[in-house]
Amino acid sequence: MSRAALLVLADGRFPAGGHAHSGGAEEAVKAGRVTDAASLADFCRGRLHTTGLVSASLAAAAAAGTDPAALDAAADARTPSPALRTAARRLGRQLLRAARATWPGAELDALARRFPKGAHQPVVLGLVARAAGLGPLDAAYCAAYESVSGPATATVRLLSLDPFDATAVLARLAPELDRVADRAVEAARRVADEGVDALPAASAPLLETGAQAHAGWPVRLFAS
Repeated sequence: MSRAALLVLADGRFPAGGHAHSGGAEEAVKAGRVTDAASLADFCRGRLHTTGLVSASLAAAAAAGTDPAALDAAADARTPSPALRTAARRLGRQLLRAARATWPGAELDALARRFPKGAHQPVVLGLVARAAGLGPLDAAYCAAYESVSGPATATVRLLSLDPFDATAVLARLAPELDRVADRAVEAARRVADEGVDALPAASAPLLETGAQAHAGWPVRLFAS
């Protein structure tokens, strides 16, 4: 297992398309729910314990070898918003494209054939972690971190927020991110006995409804 591979996969400059998505931050900024570093921290904390936990669990289960088709269906069931499903599949397709160039292998090739229009991004992330020689906990950390780092970075652009303040938000969330990653791995372990229903289904209604509204905007800075 390579810590360096984890750094490559978690690097925001890895060409997986995440820079084009705000994780709901753009809609939250327009709605006045995110206005400064304190409200960004609240937004990211809520996202971490809902969307982040679900994504981390899916990624951990995929890295542990659970059937990606079953996990993709589970991701669909946990994503009521059609706009978010579309975004997740686009991100999954871009991540898989980048990963096949970086860590080529038969498992990623098979995933591309099985999901030509893209699987959900956390499912792809788990299989990419496997291809990179990483384990379920690594995959969980990547997914959980992405769930908050994307909105934090986007808010710097949307509000001209001081990047130091945005980074401080992420640093202060680190202990909670640890707990979410651990919960995700524990849920992934239960899948072998209980099936994918063992995975969390935490809900974030404002993210879902906000994503649908955002998708209809004629002008927007981010794809989601």
